[in-house]
Amino acid sequence: MTTDMTEGKIIPQLTEFAVPLVLGNLFQLTYNAADSVIVGKFVGDEALAAVGTAGPVMNMVILFISGMCMGAGILMSTQYGAKRYDHLEKQVSTTMLGGLAFSAALTLILLLVGDPLLRLLQVPQDIMGPADAYLKIVFAGLIFTFIYNFFSNTLRALGDSRAPLYFLIISAAFNVVLDLVFILAFHWGVPGSAAATVISQAVSCLFCFIYIRKKVPILCLGKKWLVFDGSILWRTFSYGITSALQQMCIQLGKICVQTVVNVQGVAFIAAFTAINRVDDFAMTPQQNIAHAATTFMAQNKGAGKIGRMKKGYLCSILLEAVYTAVVAVIVFCLSRQIMQLFVDDGSEEVIGLGVSYLHLIAIMYVMPAATNIIQGFFRGLGDLKITLISTALNMAVRFLSAWIMIHIMHGGFECLAWSNMIGWIAMLALQVPLILLRWRKEM
Repeated sequence: MTTDMTEGKIIPQLTEFAVPLVLGNLFQLTYNAADSVIVGKFVGDEALAAVGTAGPVMNMVILFISGMCMGAGILMSTQYGAKRYDHLEKQVSTTMLGGLAFSAALTLILLLVGDPLLRLLQVPQDIMGPADAYLKIVFAGLIFTFIYNFFSNTLRALGDSRAPLYFLIISAAFNVVLDLVFILAFHWGVPGSAAATVISQAVSCLFCFIYIRKKVPILCLGKKWLVFDGSILWRTFSYGITSALQQMCIQLGKICVQTVVNVQGVAFIAAFTAINRVDDFAMTPQQNIAHAATTFMAQNKGAGKIGRMKKGYLCSILLEAVYTAVVAVIVFCLSRQIMQLFVDDGSEEVIGLGVSYLHLIAIMYVMPAATNIIQGFFRGLGDLKITLISTALNMAVRFLSAWIMIHIMHGGFECLAWSNMIGWIAMLALQVPLILLRWRKEM
């Protein structure tokens, strides 16, 4: 059901909207986590390392598509808040048609360049084959990635964050079952885990179609699905590309750090794969709370309710603080048990590396919480350039710090946590003066 966020009590609205976002993305993350846990436990450390090295490339592409849809979603939120429904329908159909064409072209390109990308990342030869197979299968299913992200962002723009959650719960459970069948019963190894992910995402798309047809009349466009407006596409592209480039900057930074990790050996790579999954689970809800603030602010911007935008932003800061305190305690206290989910108890080197990182990063989680909520503020105002620039600065500083500390200073695995911290400090140094200036001038 769609929700008008320009009226009503703010904290209940933000919470009701953010909780399904958080849960939905946690289930989304179970795609990758299930691959890592099952592959690491039942195939081995080398297979886990192969999935890990393919992960940043895969995520960069998926987040590019997600970023394009997110940019379109901001426009949809503003149009919905302003009750410009005719323009909203054209926005939806144009984004869908343009996105389908783009996804098809991107799939063909990526199928050709997957192997050179892995070689550029200095992936060890003994895991090159499985990593390349994993990427090719995931790239073949990119059309499902776009369709799901398009409908999810459209529904969220209209205030419905519950439906995407329901689709993902079913899809995530399906993914785990297929992982076990393909790996344990069929012995397909790494390609089996990739196939399970693609099929599960296709299931999510199917449920999106059924739900919209039955429950969201404003998106039942009929022949209007074929309406294409070039001017709308260009505006959507200008919003979407900035958001997409921001998402890509995050993954490019991770890929650059991955190149530092890849020359340190299989144990280093396996531990890095595991701690990335943990960080995803810990930090993605922070991003979701910020996305809830973005939708809230965009709808109220469309309605011209500036005072309500300000109150909503302050309430979202409170939600970020409560969540971050809880997750930091959990990760710090259960770091060993968390690492044991990903590898056998005998892999003590991998577990030890992961624990040293998690003890540090748990204390630092307050930093990404601060950067994410500021990003949500600027996205809600439609100023995506600042979010792109600050993200690029963060990732560049993070990579440079990791390279210096590990390659030049010969530091250990925990240097990856310290490099994250330095990147977040650089990001806040840029963001904080800008948000204070904007707050005084416009809010």
